[in-house]
This record gives sequence, structure tokens and C-alpha cells, in this order.
Amino acid sequence: MDVNITLHYRNDNIKQLLLKGNFGLEKESLRLTPDGYMAHTLHPFPDHKHIVRDFCENQTEINTPITTSPEEAIASLTSYTKEIQKKLVELPEPEILWPFSNPAYIRNESDIPVAQFTGGFSSKTDYREYLSDRYGRYKMVLSGIHINYSFADELLQADYEIGEYTDSFQHYKNALYLSLARQAIDYGWIITAVTAASPLLDSSYVEKGRIGHNTFNGMASVRCSEMGYWNYFTPVLDYRNIQSYADSILHYVQKGLLAAPTELYYPIRLKPRGLNRLTTLFNEGADHIELRMVDLNPFDKSGLNIKDLKFAQLLLVWLACTKSEHFTIKDQVQAVQNYKNAAHYDLKTVKIVAPSGRVCSVADACLDIIKNMKEFYSDFPKDIQDILAFEEMKFIDPETRYAWMIRKQFAYQFVEQGLYLAKQRQKELLED
Repeated sequence: MDVNITLHYRNDNIKQLLLKGNFGLEKESLRLTPDGYMAHTLHPFPDHKHIVRDFCENQTEINTPITTSPEEAIASLTSYTKEIQKKLVELPEPEILWPFSNPAYIRNESDIPVAQFTGGFSSKTDYREYLSDRYGRYKMVLSGIHINYSFADELLQADYEIGEYTDSFQHYKNALYLSLARQAIDYGWIITAVTAASPLLDSSYVEKGRIGHNTFNGMASVRCSEMGYWNYFTPVLDYRNIQSYADSILHYVQKGLLAAPTELYYPIRLKPRGLNRLTTLFNEGADHIELRMVDLNPFDKSGLNIKDLKFAQLLLVWLACTKSEHFTIKDQVQAVQNYKNAAHYDLKTVKIVAPSGRVCSVADACLDIIKNMKEFYSDFPKDIQDILAFEEMKFIDPETRYAWMIRKQFAYQFVEQGLYLAKQRQKELLED
């Protein structure tokens, strides 16, 4: 089956189903003492299904259940955030949840204790020790949100029947998600641009022992920039079929460039249902796509603005309806660089090579994408145009971008002012 397939969006039945999908969110946050240092207590939810640890013991991660609307997804994320906050204030020495992607004060690496797993799960600690040695613990505390999205089975089944495909439904589904993943790598950097919210660092992140001074390095999102989560090489993946896709990741493991497939720090991933393993992906096929480039939004009590979540869905649906004309090795390498460029603070001065081949500013490239999306959704409900206008304004007036607002509002002392906001957020959630 041709991997470059699209949804039959011109069909009236398909059009009505286009925005039916499923959402799952993953959110990382750091636990702090009230004075802004990393908490040294054990993870307070040892047996919780949806509140776990990420890299370090003091980095909580929320994994929401699958929901069928952005509203439900945000409500779930907010509910688990509230549960964490309630637990933190009840500790013998109360703690707070840091609302930013960039960390607060760090004295040294001992403030970043690797998450401790025991028994049959001890290999998880071993893997984190490997990451600590390879990338350094400081990088590992850069926190964010992953958006997992899948099209509703009702939509896919209807589209499969309309297309009269001769291959199995799972083959069709794999081909559609592979095509979407190609497109998302080509265009998904716009999500970095619209959600970037981490322009400020405490000086202790870049200079050991120097605590309490603002650092700005020209980035709007440190974790998505050159300083953030990237491998030491640029991966090139094979999107011809699900086996070649899985094999192209496994290739880097076999060559010793990755210790495990999970070490692939790539902004877009295809994932199977259940445990994220390449064998499961190959045997059972793609179930959903993961977007890994979203910063924590300190202006929202859930950490994610619902308009940004809806925009991510609108982008994926639009891409699933748009044919990709090319995707060479050169295109893949350029796409990764585009993500790093989109993490910059001033997007009107930083250049990008758009999927069309046009060289322009990141801001202009984003405006082109949103213009095309506006045309595509022109006869959809008005609230969609409102969401697109909300994102469009970020590239017309950069002061409406989260990173610009954060740099302005937290210009005096990032951590001190951030602690005040963190305590406010905790109070709001517990009173809600």
C-alpha cells in the first residue's frame, strides 16, 4: 500500500468525522521545597497508575487516561495536577509543583537524584544512570508535555471502506499514520513555535554555584533548542512501511548510537497501543502519534492551554488530508533543524527552510501554514477560525507569545517570581 495516503476529506461523511479523535497527555513537573530548591523526598505516589516519575525522583509525570475531546483531556490533566498539589501540601515538610519547563535553583547534580526502581524494574534505574552519564542530569530536568493523538476508529473505518483498499485495515492504518508522521516531521515545528514558554533560566543551570540570577540565551524554548533533548546525531527514519520504520530505529541501537529505542529524542513518534516497544509496533501496528515538543504553560493551571491542544489536533487532521510530495534524507535533516530554529525567541529574524523549499523567517513560514489551515477549515464551525486566529497573532505580534510574556513578567528574578506564581497555582487548585 502507498504510504503517502490521505483521508478522503471531501466526502461528506468523512468530513463530519474528521475531528473525532482520542487524546492522551503526559506532563512532567518538578517538585520543589518552598525556597526554590529541588525536593529530596521520595516520589509520593509509589503505586499510582497515572502519576509516576520521569528521569529523577523529584520529577513527577502525569499520564492521563485516553479521552475523546480536548476538554476532557485538559480536565483530566487538571484533576491529576490538583491531586499532586493536595498531596504535596500534606507532606510533613510541604512542597510545591514548579510550573515552568526550565528548573529553579540547582546546587549540583545531587539535587537531581535518579529515580529509584527496585526488583523487576531495577533496569529502569540503570537506564536512567546511563542517560545521566551520556547527557548530564541537568538536561534531564527540562520538563514538558507530550500530546498523544489518534483518529477515532469510526473515522478510520469509514475512510478505509470509501478508499476500497485491498490490504487489511491495519495495513491501511499503518500507512495513514506513517504518512502523517512524515508530514508532522515536516510541519510540526509550528507546535514548538506556538507553545514555547521557557526563555529564562536560573544562572545555576549554566554556572554551578551561581544561584539567583536570570539567564537569557536567545531561546524561547530551551528544551526544544540546541541545548535541549536531542541525540548526538540526526536520525533518518524509513517511512515506507511499519517494518522499515521500526527497523530504522533499531538500526541505531544495533550500531550503538542508542542504548534503546526510547533514547530516540525525536519530536514525533509513532506508537502502538499499550507498552511502547518496537516489537509491539511491528506486530500490532501504529495506534497513535506522539508530539513531544510542548513546553509547560505557567499561565494555565493545567500547564496546557486548551487552544494549543485544539490547534495541535487541527494541524494533525489537516496534515492527514494533505499529500506529501517529497521527503528525502535532506528533507528529514532540514526538518530537525527547523525544530531547533523554531525554538528561538525572535522568530522574525531566524530563518527556516519551509517544506515548500522557500527560505524565510520562522514567523513567515508559520503564517503560511496557518493561512493554508484557515482555507482548509473555511466551512467548519467558527470556533476553529478563532483558534487559528489566536495562534496566528503570535506571529503578527510576538508579544502575545508565551515566551515573550514570561521574559517580560519575570524579568526581575525568574525563580523568586516563579515561586510566587507556583504557590498561587497551588492555592487556586486546592480552592477550586
